[in-house]
Amino acid sequence: MSNQSQTEAVFLSGSLMRHVTRMSLTTSIGLMAIFAVDFVDMVFISMLGNDALAAAVGYAGTLLFFTNAINIGLSISAGALVARELGAGRAEQARHYASSVAVLGLIVGLVVPVLVLLNLSHLLSLLGAEGEVLRLAMRYVSIILPTMCVMSIAMAAMAVLRARGDARRSMMATIYGGVVNAVLDPILIFAVGLGLDGAAIASVLARLCMLAAALWPALRVHQGFARPSLKQVAQDLRPVRAIAIPAVLTNVATPIGNAIVVREIAQYGTDAVAGMAVIGRLLPVAFSVIFALSGAIGPIIGQNFGAEKFDRVRTAFLAGIKFTGLYVLGMAAILFLLRAPIADLFAAEGETRVLIYLFCGPLALASFFNGVIFVSNASFNNLGHPVYSTWINWGRHTVGTWVFATIGSNLAGASGVLLGQAFGGVIFALISWVMVERVVGRLRRSLAPEPFVDQGRIHSLFGRRGW
Repeated sequence: MSNQSQTEAVFLSGSLMRHVTRMSLTTSIGLMAIFAVDFVDMVFISMLGNDALAAAVGYAGTLLFFTNAINIGLSISAGALVARELGAGRAEQARHYASSVAVLGLIVGLVVPVLVLLNLSHLLSLLGAEGEVLRLAMRYVSIILPTMCVMSIAMAAMAVLRARGDARRSMMATIYGGVVNAVLDPILIFAVGLGLDGAAIASVLARLCMLAAALWPALRVHQGFARPSLKQVAQDLRPVRAIAIPAVLTNVATPIGNAIVVREIAQYGTDAVAGMAVIGRLLPVAFSVIFALSGAIGPIIGQNFGAEKFDRVRTAFLAGIKFTGLYVLGMAAILFLLRAPIADLFAAEGETRVLIYLFCGPLALASFFNGVIFVSNASFNNLGHPVYSTWINWGRHTVGTWVFATIGSNLAGASGVLLGQAFGGVIFALISWVMVERVVGRLRRSLAPEPFVDQGRIHSLFGRRGW
C-alpha cells in the first residue's frame, strides 16, 4: 500500500471511538441544518394564511421523499465502495467508483423526473391530493423535481468526502445549503411576493449551493473523482447496483412503518394524532446524532474492511453501539427533566400530553435500539451484505411495527401503539446485532491461518500401521 493510500485511508489507525464520535457529531450538525430549514420553511408557508399551501407541501414532500430515496441509495453505494477501495489501497479505483456513481446519478436524475412529471397528477392524486391542493402540489413539485440530478451528484460528493474522513466539509455543504434556503425563503415568499413558488425556488438554489460546496473540495482537495467514462460506468454498474438498490428499498420501508403507526393512532382522536405530530418534530431534533450514525460509521467500517482489518471492523461496530448508548442515556435524561416545559411549549393537554411524557421517558431510551439498527445497516452496506439491511428495515417497519403496535393498541390504547412499535424495534435490533457478529466472524475466520499439518509424518505413520 502506498503512502498516499495510507494517508487517504484515515480510519485504519487511531482510536475508533474518537473516529465514531467526530464523524457522528459533524454529520448530525448537517442533518440538524436540514431539519431546521424544513421547519422554518413550513413556518413561512403557514404565515401565508392558506391551509391549502401547507397541505400541498406535505403531499409534495411525500412524493419527493421517494425520488430522494434513489439519491440516498446511490450516495450510500458511493460511500461504501470508495471507503472499501481506499482501505484496500486502491485509490484510483475509489475515484472511478465515485465518478461512476455521479454519472449514474446524473442519468437517473434526468430520467426519473421526466417519468414522474408525465404522471404527476395521477401520483399526487393517489396520495390523496385533490382540488386546489393538487394544483399547488403539482406546481411545487414541478419546480423542485427537475433538480434531482443536482441533488444526486451533491449527495454523492458528500458521501465521497465522508468516505475520505472529511466529515467537516461534508457538513459545511449541508449548512451552506440550509443558510441559503433560510435566507431566501422570506425574501422570495414575502418580499418578492412569489409565495409557494418562492419556497420552491429557494430550495432549488439551496441544492445548487450544496452541489458547489460539496463537489469543489471533493475534486480540488481530495481529487476524489476520476475522468468519467461510459465504459467505466458500465464496468462499475454491477457493484454500484448491488448496494444502491437494497439501500433504496431500505429507505422506502420507513414511511410504510410510519403510516402503520399513524393509522393505529388515528382511532384515538385528534389529541393522539397531535401528540404524534409533536413527537415527530422532537425526535429528529433530539436524536439527530443517532440518525447520523449510518453515514458516519460506514466509512470507518468500509476502510477497515477493505484493508482486511476485521478486528478493527468489529471494534468500530461496538464503538458505534457504545456511542449510541451513551448519547441516548444523556439525551433521555435531558428530555425527562424537561418533559413538563416541552409539553407546555406545545400547550399539550389530555392524550397529547400523555404521549409527550411517554416519549420523554421510556420511548427516548428505546431510541438506543434504533441506533443499533442504524449502525448494523451501515455495517451490512459496507461489508458487502446490503440486502441484510433491507431485510432488517422491512421486517422492523412491517411485521415488527404492525403486529406489536396492534397488540399494544389493544392493551394500552394510544400509548400502547408507540410502546408496541418500540418493542418491535428491540427485537429487530437484537437480530441485526447477531447478524453483524456472524458476518464479521466469518470474515475473521477467512483470514485465520490453516493449522500446520506434517504430511510426511502422517504418511509414515499410516505406512507403518499398514493403512
